[in-house]
Amino acid sequence: MDNTKAPRIFPVIILILAVFILGLSAIFTRLANAPGVVLSFYRMGIAAVLLTVPFFRKTLSRTERLPRKGIILAVLSGIVFSIDLWLWSTGVVISGATNPTLMANSAPLWVGLGSVLFFGEKRENIFWVGLGLALIGTFLILGQDSFLPSGMGLGSLLGFLASFFYGGYFLLAQKGREYLDPRSFFWITVTSATICLLLGVIISGEPLIGYSKFTYLNFLAIAVIVQVLGWYAINYVQGYLPAAIVSPTLLGQPIITAVIAHFFLEERLSVLQIISGIIALAGILLVHRSRPQPG
Repeated sequence: MDNTKAPRIFPVIILILAVFILGLSAIFTRLANAPGVVLSFYRMGIAAVLLTVPFFRKTLSRTERLPRKGIILAVLSGIVFSIDLWLWSTGVVISGATNPTLMANSAPLWVGLGSVLFFGEKRENIFWVGLGLALIGTFLILGQDSFLPSGMGLGSLLGFLASFFYGGYFLLAQKGREYLDPRSFFWITVTSATICLLLGVIISGEPLIGYSKFTYLNFLAIAVIVQVLGWYAINYVQGYLPAAIVSPTLLGQPIITAVIAHFFLEERLSVLQIISGIIALAGILLVHRSRPQPG
């Protein structure tokens, strides 16, 4: 946490605005009509360029070097986040904005389960109830999508796989923000992610140029609005608010995405899909509300 004292209400307001902005991410991704890895590269690359001058201006004004541990954590965050973006954005391109976004936001399950399996934390019964509900909702969605045409099942599966890396990003980011200010941590993260995604573009053989003006406008929008404004805001509030507040609030993202996609992309969800999504979100919320028990 930052030592600087900020009014409690201000970070909360910023967090709410950030969640709404993040809800637009899948919409821009869907509208761009470009390969997921290419869009992700432009998203992070443009953000890195825009933040370069502010980063070095702050760095040059510092009297001490950036902590090595903070730099390492920021680089690792970027690597993990790039994989998350690649999987999630590809899922959105394949099957639409809503379900891959919901699947990716199941990340808290793996954060909580990892703390039990790898760190020996004991959890309240509500954690296991929430985990069970979330998994039921998740597999109901995956099961339904597997019977739909146009790769819907694959898109949701990629969103589900992205959730593992999304959870890893949050763990690394929370720790990294203990050593670095938001601007420094964010620039190192997006630069690291940009390099990884460029390698992904090369490996996949996807073209970086030759897209329509509308596609490039969507690249710019997702970079400036979502990555710079939205994610910088998230990095900011992570220095003032605990993960127990930030993570549950981020569950609003798939809801915002679903509503916007319904009206502007004409993505219609069946009653069973909606019920499954509610079950999954309820389970994830219960996981968030559970607390580690003393050993």
